[in-house]
Amino acid sequence: MALRTVCSAALRTGTDLGVNNARTFVTTAFLCKRIPPLGPMPNDNIDIENLESTEKYRSYTRYLKQAEEAKIKSVWWKTYKGYVEKADPDHGAELVDIGLPFYRPCRTKEVKERRQVIKDNKKNAELERASRLRTFKIPLDRVQETWEKTSGPFQIKRLAEHYGVFRDLFPMAYFLPQVSLKISYSQEESTQVHYGNRLTPIEAASAPQISFDAEEGSLWTLLLTCPDEHLLDNESEYVHWLVGNIPGGAVQAGEELCHYLPPFPASGTGFHRYIYVLLKQEGPVNFSEDARTSPCYSLVDRTFKTVDFYRKHQDNMTPAGLAFFQCQWDESVTSTFHNTLNMKEPVFEFIRPPVYHPPQVKFPHGQPLRYLDRYRDGKEHTYGIY
Repeated sequence: MALRTVCSAALRTGTDLGVNNARTFVTTAFLCKRIPPLGPMPNDNIDIENLESTEKYRSYTRYLKQAEEAKIKSVWWKTYKGYVEKADPDHGAELVDIGLPFYRPCRTKEVKERRQVIKDNKKNAELERASRLRTFKIPLDRVQETWEKTSGPFQIKRLAEHYGVFRDLFPMAYFLPQVSLKISYSQEESTQVHYGNRLTPIEAASAPQISFDAEEGSLWTLLLTCPDEHLLDNESEYVHWLVGNIPGGAVQAGEELCHYLPPFPASGTGFHRYIYVLLKQEGPVNFSEDARTSPCYSLVDRTFKTVDFYRKHQDNMTPAGLAFFQCQWDESVTSTFHNTLNMKEPVFEFIRPPVYHPPQVKFPHGQPLRYLDRYRDGKEHTYGIY
């Protein structure tokens, strides 16, 4: 009886197994049904079985030329770049240079001048004696001047890209800062504005001294803005200083469109970027629509967008200089909110959740001696301090 039951069960299992295998085979065949491609596949013309007959490139130049041709050739399939561009139309788009044109000096002329300088230095007995006695000193002013005329603008541009200055002020555009800005809030070197250095709101409480090399009769516009400070709109800025129609390099003689307002980074928001942008004008510009009432302590009136300001006057001005610093909250910000802006100070704090402790067990095996301190009643906890 038992043997008959086992045999019938084995037969029934085999039958069911055959049905299941048949269903699995049909399902797999249906899923593996291949849809014919809409066109030739990549490398479809290569004979895999006879690779020796494949034409060789024999040089990198020939390979690069054919690769460039294949890159621009239209294909029927959708590439990864196509998927990304559909999700973000601006992805990979070429940035527009909106700055002054850069004229690179002749390389041959530079080499000749450098060789002549080396010959003159070798004939100078005083330089030879100072170098031999190790008393030769290089003037830092000349080094700074040479850096500003050669690789300085390109390095400043890289720093601005690193800090996201062009991304937030001029979307899809950039410029080469060819005019060097010298900005100092006091006589001390620690209060000078460079390219991302840190200053405190107390140090930047009053308008700085600004100088730059400008041709006689030229007009300029100076802008100080903060893209990280707006309390209501993440895409907007607060303009802290705006001076237009600056004759030459005299900022004090320009037309002050919005008076200077010290930085006021809210507590708990970290470091903010304060960016100086210098724009060269083609001629006198009418800034009647951009002027604010003086004094202007309304944050609504100071709401600003650099890209909109530039688009409005792009036919008459070109970005030429750049400098920026970072700033975070200190005690003077409270006074600025209360006394200058006449508003309550916003404070952003991170509320940490309470520390999670699993439910207490009666027999805590493998736990440290201070295990019970986690579950003591009362405000003061010893946490194992005996």
